[in-house]
Amino acid sequence: MLDLTSVVMGPYATQILGDYGADVIKIEPPRGDVMRQSGPMKSPNMGHFYLTTNRNKRSLVLDLKKEKAKNVLLQLASKADVLVYNSRPQSMARLGLSYEEIYAVSPNIIYVGAYGFSQKGPYADRPAYDDLIQGMCAIPWLNHKYSGQAPRYAPLVLVDRMLGLQLCNAITSALFARSRTGKGQKVDVPMFEGMLSVVLGEHLAGKLFDPPQGEAGYQRSIARDRRPYETKDGYICVLIYNDKQWSSFFQVIAQPEIMLEDPRFSSQGNRLANIDYVYGFLSQVLRTRKTKEWIVLLNDADIPAAEMLSIDEILTDEHLKATGFFNYVNHPTEGTMVNMSVSTEWSETSPTKNLHAPNLGENNFEILTELGYSLEEIALINK
Repeated sequence: MLDLTSVVMGPYATQILGDYGADVIKIEPPRGDVMRQSGPMKSPNMGHFYLTTNRNKRSLVLDLKKEKAKNVLLQLASKADVLVYNSRPQSMARLGLSYEEIYAVSPNIIYVGAYGFSQKGPYADRPAYDDLIQGMCAIPWLNHKYSGQAPRYAPLVLVDRMLGLQLCNAITSALFARSRTGKGQKVDVPMFEGMLSVVLGEHLAGKLFDPPQGEAGYQRSIARDRRPYETKDGYICVLIYNDKQWSSFFQVIAQPEIMLEDPRFSSQGNRLANIDYVYGFLSQVLRTRKTKEWIVLLNDADIPAAEMLSIDEILTDEHLKATGFFNYVNHPTEGTMVNMSVSTEWSETSPTKNLHAPNLGENNFEILTELGYSLEEIALINK
């Protein structure tokens, strides 16, 4: 697989595929992936964000504006199953690396573009980043409208991660289709449309129907008190959802009559219609005990509840320790690092590939000699 992606969405997807055994060659310009500069870092060009999205890959530096370097890429493409990029298609065309030009050397290749917008509409040539797509998909608006706070992006690169998963799925699906048909193809994975499928799948709500059957916005997700609840000594995350769980909760607080006498709690539909009152009631009750007391009581009643964890607490969590999710690896230049294991579990073919995130151009000699280049030729490729 030829990985011409940078930042987060593409590298996250190709890291997953690398974890599962793909031979991923990360093609980088001489300055490297921009996320190499995202600190903190120990060494130049080895930022923390780069290190967590580029394991199980090999790095090859090619200045694709140079003819010799482009010819190397075309040679690699002739042997590759997949080429994936996340610049705009117009940029690939200017480099002479459009689908038609790659198809000419590799008609069975899966050529995958991941970028901002569908090429069928007026936004086709717009640049896009996570924050922009979050804003265009109403995530800050939802936060502002229903919390009363200033609009805010989600505190993580949510779009890049979500679309990285969609990108990974598209690549594997295209490979499966090729195994059935024998044909390669071009696949586009636009961020805007892909993230809208996530947001509107939840928040289209009454606007799903024609004519509309109410407003947009899923009531439970936008409820004012849908948040970690304050206890006597901290916070707790609780989701009491179905009739059985609510009945058990009222038993726990010794008020079983509420479930029978207050219609706002009597059914899932009624609770959803009165969600602000329901969650407001819950928030008041949970203030009356300490977090660990509630955890014991709610777990004993089979009601979903968990402590709100900080990052430091996650790193020492007993469950993650027992499952081996975190382990320590020794990077050849960055020293000891925390490593997150592949989260899926397999009965027969558990992923075992374990390449460190490469330094810039670390695998140039290895990859180019595999293609038959001499030392003298390698020295001139990016000149």
